[in-house]
Amino acid sequence: MPVLTRLIPSPVVVDIRRGALDDLAGLLADQRISASGKLAVAISDGSGRALRERLTPALPGAHWYPVTDGTLDSAVKLADEIKGNRYDAVVGLGGGKIVDVAKYAAARVGLPMVAVATNLAHDGLCSPVATLDNDNGRGSYGVPTPIAVVIDLDIVRQAPARFVRSGIGDAVSNISCVADWELAHEVNGEEIDGLAAAMARQAGEAVLRHPGGIGDDAFLKVLAEGLVLTGISMSVAGDSRPASGACHEINHAFDLLHPRRAASHGEQVGLGACFAMHLRGAREESLLMAATLRRHGLPVMPEEIGFTADEFVQAVDYAPQTRPGRFTILEHLSLSTDQIRDAYADYAKAIHS
Repeated sequence: MPVLTRLIPSPVVVDIRRGALDDLAGLLADQRISASGKLAVAISDGSGRALRERLTPALPGAHWYPVTDGTLDSAVKLADEIKGNRYDAVVGLGGGKIVDVAKYAAARVGLPMVAVATNLAHDGLCSPVATLDNDNGRGSYGVPTPIAVVIDLDIVRQAPARFVRSGIGDAVSNISCVADWELAHEVNGEEIDGLAAAMARQAGEAVLRHPGGIGDDAFLKVLAEGLVLTGISMSVAGDSRPASGACHEINHAFDLLHPRRAASHGEQVGLGACFAMHLRGAREESLLMAATLRRHGLPVMPEEIGFTADEFVQAVDYAPQTRPGRFTILEHLSLSTDQIRDAYADYAKAIHS
């Protein structure tokens, strides 16, 4: 009987621990990613400077490329600058914008990419997607999964706490995203990848149910692992489906309707996930999610991120337009504005009771 297997695009190395940054050169050499040490390292213009000074002695063959923003233009410019220099790999050292610019540039020139994350703000660290600003707003571009992911918990601790909180919201929202995917399967027969769904859901559940806080190494490690697993789940699915549902549609609606007032990605998807779980009748899960987010200092009501109830209702009403073709609880229920307002009133009452 033949044995059927599949190859899962995933990093060769995932190194999550305190002090991981100090061993970066050895890791790259030991894993044969860069024995010569000839690397193109993308860093932020500001906070990346201190890390450059720290790493330069260990990476004497590296060339450093400051990146000013997370735009498509910056990614194309970086690709043009590193092209033809015979580097072994591209290293993205910084937050999500730097990592995404490096992902796109590496894909464009055909080099492996190493993600060295300095914060845990979202699940894009290990995803096969680069999210970049362009002339039409923001676009998602398919790229290879990073060949290695390095997360130094000491560095993550130095980032503002709001970045960790954002990552918590993004991870926990997986639970709502997978529920939306399963709904699309039940109602429309959309194909669901059980492995991708399991990885994304368990990543969310691990963060949701961990008793620790953002000051604990154990919790930060679970969060970092959850974000990496979520990225791999998207690679497995070949799509963002396991980590993008109604909550992300609501997030996109906030970004589009109120671009200058929008909160962080994780804050908005966390709030969106609590409301989406309420809409699908999973009231206990919604309240548990809200209690966990609140414990970590995340918003569970729109007023907590500067939006009125009416603005939240407007965002939920607009949300399905942000991802045409994606089926979530919002498309399934197809609520009128008045029905959304009533549902929100029920949600607010449940949260405050």
